[in-house]
Amino acid sequence: MVSHISDFGLAKILSTDRLNYSANKSSSLGLRGTIGYAPPEYGMGSELSTKGDVYSYGILLLEMFTGKRPIDERFREGLSLHNFVKAALPERIIEITDPNLVQERVRRGTPNVNNFGNDWYLQCLNSLFEIGLACSAESPNERIDMSDVATKLCSIKDKLHSTRLPREVRT
Repeated sequence: MVSHISDFGLAKILSTDRLNYSANKSSSLGLRGTIGYAPPEYGMGSELSTKGDVYSYGILLLEMFTGKRPIDERFREGLSLHNFVKAALPERIIEITDPNLVQERVRRGTPNVNNFGNDWYLQCLNSLFEIGLACSAESPNERIDMSDVATKLCSIKDKLHSTRLPREVRT
């Protein structure tokens, strides 16, 4: 659960006056961002944007909860971390979740994989994966806004806190 890389804020170098248009374009002299975390459009010469930062955040979120890096060898020939998670949800959520997180859940009570609807832990994990997927959509226009991400994350946090508190404290 410790991130080791961050590409957020690349959009900050955008020129505010837009007079220096070429400074806003990706250059063939160097890729902006880190392989695996930079959005696909940067590789095609698109302008830096906040939607690119959203993509990087989504990939980092997926990495944190799967325990798999986006440049893992298994993600070759069209398979990506995004597609790996998307194909598994929600039925195989335990299979794609970082084993350390699953062990933590087992210590607190065995996950009820046969009754997903009644297991708040799995529901929260699924919601986190869905946020990561919404952030890391292929097209910038399909990506969620960070304000919506923050709202959804707060909602998940509130659900976790309310479920962990003893019943008498919640009322």
